[in-house]
Amino acid sequence: MDVPMLDLIPAEAVWACTACGACVDICPVGNEPMRDILEIRRNLTLMENNFPRQLENAFKGMERNANPWNVSQADRMKWAEGLNVPTIETNPEPEILWWVGCAPGTDSRAQKTAQAFAKILNAAGVNFAVLGQNEQCTGDSARRAGREDIFFGLASANVELLNEVNPKRIVTTCPHCLHTIKNEYPAFGGNYQIVHHTQFINELVGAGKIQLSVDSDQYTVTFHDPCYLGRHNKVFEAPRDALKSAGALTIEMPRNSSKSFCCGAGGAQMWKEEEAGKMRVNQARYGEAKATGADTVAVGCPFCMTMLSDASKADGGAIQVKDVAELVVERMKQ
Repeated sequence: MDVPMLDLIPAEAVWACTACGACVDICPVGNEPMRDILEIRRNLTLMENNFPRQLENAFKGMERNANPWNVSQADRMKWAEGLNVPTIETNPEPEILWWVGCAPGTDSRAQKTAQAFAKILNAAGVNFAVLGQNEQCTGDSARRAGREDIFFGLASANVELLNEVNPKRIVTTCPHCLHTIKNEYPAFGGNYQIVHHTQFINELVGAGKIQLSVDSDQYTVTFHDPCYLGRHNKVFEAPRDALKSAGALTIEMPRNSSKSFCCGAGGAQMWKEEEAGKMRVNQARYGEAKATGADTVAVGCPFCMTMLSDASKADGGAIQVKDVAELVVERMKQ
């Protein structure tokens, strides 16, 4: 006898999951509850048309304009105005293909991260290019929300384009893009060398390509590990090393590295209201950051940036939230 799945797990639990991976990481017998929940979402969304209606705008955006913000592709490069950011058309054989990502390309706050990273690349003399208006969403939010059909379309198109460009190496400013391209695109025939921008910044510092001015006025920073950079892809030291190179004194939150606590935006939560609870996830995490006494919360993900910035604003802006690239640029010798 078939038992309806929502009799076994409430809908609130299915749609509250942030896909952070903590349940998979900690399970002593190797169960993967997160993946089971995502399968349930696919069934609910595709077979029963039963999903939070707040997700519809993101779905429409990815279908119509290839990004969940539903911003026109014609505006994809507006963030780069006044900066030297070559596209693949003007520089067809770059050493580095920079996958900017939807958030840094369209969201006003995340654009500052993209602008900072562009300044780093230019200061280091990196031969790079971006896809510009040809870059689409990787489909991360679509897949986490159960819309496998949208993900399939975006992934197939992106792999076809990337295989045509044949990049030597890809750098991305978003851990969700990193995870999707690195771990999910191989199933579509896309196999690429890809690193996060904090990893690449470390390479540039180590090679002496960028010089950072470290003075005695040391500032304190606590780094929030993005789930899709840390727990899912095991990148823990690169962002911390970049901060140390910039003269920051890093103070760890109790939950850090592989045991980090989610910002609350993963698993397509970015596009819907959070299920009711004792406290919002981003407020809980912000409280942990504030308790360290650090001047700044450093992030390496545009979703984390949004969530922690919102929590900081609600607290009167007691501590600032900045991407690692922004903090490095502030200490970069011109």
